[in-house]
Amino acid sequence: MTKKEIIAKSDYIISFGTMLADNKEEVRDSIIESIARTNAKFTYMHPIDNIDLKLYYTQFIKYEVGSEEGICALLLDAFIKNSNDDIKKYINDLDLGYISAESSAGEEEFEEALENYNEAKFKTLIVGDDLIEHERIENIVKFLAIIKKYSDFNLVVLDEQLESKINSCENFDLEEIEELKSFNGTLLYKLIDHTSNELLASQTFANIAKVSNKDEILIITKDEKVKKVLKVDDKLHGTIAILNVDNNENILDGYRYKQVKIEKVDA
Repeated sequence: MTKKEIIAKSDYIISFGTMLADNKEEVRDSIIESIARTNAKFTYMHPIDNIDLKLYYTQFIKYEVGSEEGICALLLDAFIKNSNDDIKKYINDLDLGYISAESSAGEEEFEEALENYNEAKFKTLIVGDDLIEHERIENIVKFLAIIKKYSDFNLVVLDEQLESKINSCENFDLEEIEELKSFNGTLLYKLIDHTSNELLASQTFANIAKVSNKDEILIITKDEKVKKVLKVDDKLHGTIAILNVDNNENILDGYRYKQVKIEKVDA
């Protein structure tokens, strides 16, 4: 089966590490098809809520930017019940309270997800391309490879490079979860879609950055300055703005989330 067919056939779906915005329209449409066809339950996991998906997801698990390694550990604890002794010991030794608090994803949320999983016959975990540039990607790959091997999930990986890493992973020697780095202030999420002259942001983001709708702004990191126009989008909430770039636009490389400074361009 193709990835689209696997998703459309599923009666329980988790998506992790992808915003499922317009750049993932085919994936999003397959999820909607599965809901219509099988009455599938859908758990959407991401730091940014997606208002366009509210009609479709059964559960939204919002996690902190940068905490994907911890989320993988919580997935492992929730869904891996039969594995080898080393993995069982690793799971038993996890400090779930700490990981849950650091990632802002509640243990009870994963208990609800497990109930949906146990009730389903055909289960799919969609893994997005947010993860590939994460600094803990090698440990994340091990987590996902274990989930693929020891759970009933069909793993649908949207990034070919990440898919290859998971499929070829034979080393299940997991490392301890690294302490989560804080991402405070104004953040942006780089959405690989198409080049846009706009930075999409909530009114909250604009207020914190002390800029207004339609202002010409500079997005400043320690390495770069990028000029855009701020567009306040009523569908967005919180302090993470969205920057659309195309695959060939070589700006703000690395992990999809960036802590940035915003300055208004003087007229």
